[in-house]
Amino acid sequence: MRMLAISLSSPVPIHDQLVAGLRGLIAAGTLAKGDELPPVRQLAADLGINLNTVARAYRELTDDGLLASVRGRGTIVIATVERSSGPKAEERKRIETGIAAAFNDAKIAGLSRESVESIVHRQLDRLWE
Repeated sequence: MRMLAISLSSPVPIHDQLVAGLRGLIAAGTLAKGDELPPVRQLAADLGINLNTVARAYRELTDDGLLASVRGRGTIVIATVERSSGPKAEERKRIETGIAAAFNDAKIAGLSRESVESIVHRQLDRLWE
């Protein structure tokens, strides 16, 4: 799949890497509404991971309202914005926690504030042109 990479040596679980990668492709517009995803078996083979991991990731993104399984077409992108099924405060807290963890990692790695700001601006520009 276009620009989807999994690191088997990463401490981040493979499932989480896959979900984050697919979300990133959808957020960046690389995967657009109506695009077909590879079948579970194919993506698992391409990435060298268990097919149940791919199936679980597809299910999670389906539950979030981003993907759907369509008879005859497989799994497709049906939206580029999650449907609001849960409290927004919880989602916002999850995102804030993830950003805080990334900033902590950057500080521990010795990145300067300016470097981190540059990274943040690059990512914002990538998604919100």
